[in-house]
Amino acid sequence: MCGILGIVSARGVALQTPVEAMRDRMRHRGPDDAGLWVAPDRRAVLAHRRLAIIDLSPRGHQPMHDERRKLHIVFNGEIYNFRELREKLESAGFTFQSTSDTEVLLAAYAHWGERCVEELNGMYAFAIYDENEGKLFAARDRAGEKPFFYWHSQGRLWFASELKALFEHPDFPRRLDAAALEYYLAYGYVPSPMCLVGGVHKLPPASALQYFLDRDQLSVSRYWSLPSPDWSEDADEERLVDELDRLLENSVRRQLVADVPVGILLSGGVDSSLVAAMAVRCSSSRVRTFTISFPGHGHYDEAPYARRVAQHLGTDHTELAAEPGTVELLPVLAEQYDEPIADSSMLPTFMVARLIRRHATVALGGDGGDELFAGYPHHSYMLQASRWRRFLPKKLCAIGRSAVRRVVPPGVRGRNALLALLSDADRAAAQFNMYFDAGTRDALLEPLRKQVPAAECEEWKQQLAQPFTTPLAKVTAADFLSYLPEDILVKVDRASMLTSLEVRAPFLDKHVVEFAFGRVPDHLKADGQQRKILTRRLAARLLPADLDLTRKQGFSIPLDSWFQTTWGPFMCDVLAELPAELFSRAAVARLIRRQQRGWHNAHRLFALTILGLWLKQYRITW
Repeated sequence: MCGILGIVSARGVALQTPVEAMRDRMRHRGPDDAGLWVAPDRRAVLAHRRLAIIDLSPRGHQPMHDERRKLHIVFNGEIYNFRELREKLESAGFTFQSTSDTEVLLAAYAHWGERCVEELNGMYAFAIYDENEGKLFAARDRAGEKPFFYWHSQGRLWFASELKALFEHPDFPRRLDAAALEYYLAYGYVPSPMCLVGGVHKLPPASALQYFLDRDQLSVSRYWSLPSPDWSEDADEERLVDELDRLLENSVRRQLVADVPVGILLSGGVDSSLVAAMAVRCSSSRVRTFTISFPGHGHYDEAPYARRVAQHLGTDHTELAAEPGTVELLPVLAEQYDEPIADSSMLPTFMVARLIRRHATVALGGDGGDELFAGYPHHSYMLQASRWRRFLPKKLCAIGRSAVRRVVPPGVRGRNALLALLSDADRAAAQFNMYFDAGTRDALLEPLRKQVPAAECEEWKQQLAQPFTTPLAKVTAADFLSYLPEDILVKVDRASMLTSLEVRAPFLDKHVVEFAFGRVPDHLKADGQQRKILTRRLAARLLPADLDLTRKQGFSIPLDSWFQTTWGPFMCDVLAELPAELFSRAAVARLIRRQQRGWHNAHRLFALTILGLWLKQYRITW
């Protein structure tokens, strides 16, 4: 895991460009080494911060170059199948000076060109400057685990792992993108390729970028998509459980490869517990597991479940107790997250990452299992709603949606679920987990509405769901393509990288993803009552018989009750400073009042708090 940075331009990069300061703004991503390369003609500058994971020697130093010094790479992430690729490349005549996956990736580009991404199984964001072609080639992994921001302006292309590195340059823009702001308010994140900073883009997952310097021509293309379901083969449950067992074991085995200590981030849920079980199966030494507890907070505290799994598997287990006083971390995390995300579980994620980093440099977690195998409550509800909807006339549904939006305000539990019930499958997929729908955004952004028209946020997510045929496929695919890369994986990457910890996700192995979406039928994922049916079948083989496999919590925090402590006054102080040019003070005050009266707006207020801290920290204008 590392931090990458680069600037390329046919006119050359100015001598006064503060590249080292920009690079070192990401020191937390790579405390072990720093590199800088400037092309002789100054048409390219590449910089790198290294967190040494594989081949800890100086031979893994980046930027790395090929033998002729015509190809130059900066790379963030891990290529899990680098050993197999190395064997292929050695058979083709390549020789290697290190044991690093970076050198294998550079040779893969030299051999296969841009098609090298088709060969990769891993998490990655990399850029290769090709002197012979006069171009920069960059790519991001299929699920979107590793970040890649870029800015193309006036014949220059800038890129970095984190936006804050680009902010170090005095010429970099700091103006808010109004459309991206609206997406953030709708879903709690800004989807790729948009960015909350105007003019900046994020390279989408499973996409590659080409930039030709002399023509100042940039293009982005997608190199991989979710497979279409093929359930024509025998969908025998036991065979599919066996296949998942084999695929997940292989993935964990590949992801345990490191030249530094490795641990498991164990929440006590099905997915992280399966990863821990596979690690115990694959490891020759005792596996270390880590979790965070919330004493006195009932179902939010999953430490007893994690403890039970650790006892059953015989791991070396460590717990950390969280306290409500962690409100002081909010400004720190608002600075670390290049764009705000509204997911309050960023706090326990950071805290458990900080705990693990004392003992390990790499951790494996269960991210992706819910999106692949239908683990969220709204997945079951989607199936129930699709059955109930058959008895509701379309005209009645339209009238009902309008009435709910008008009469039932945000903060009333079940509002989003009711709107989903009264919508078709595509609209329903867009409705779940929404923070502010179109009407509430209009009220909240009343001052901005006078200048900027509303963005069609709901239509964007509906389009993600449209290619898929069944209600369950629609909602799981939409979650995989939006919520997973833009919320979950951002949360994990930034929180863990702040502690210089690399977090890996075995469920996001290419083969596991393609198996889940291509081979597993809906009825083995969820029905109206059960979720993650197939993974729970596997868990029944490997985990304690008395473990409750039906619950769903994860690393969440009791936000409603914490709002009654020091969190409430702190959040209200931040909300009072939201710019009046953008937000209606009356609408914000209404959200606060209702929360104080027992309504459920804490997550909306948290979203606005993180946004306010971010705007102030980075001096964003509008």
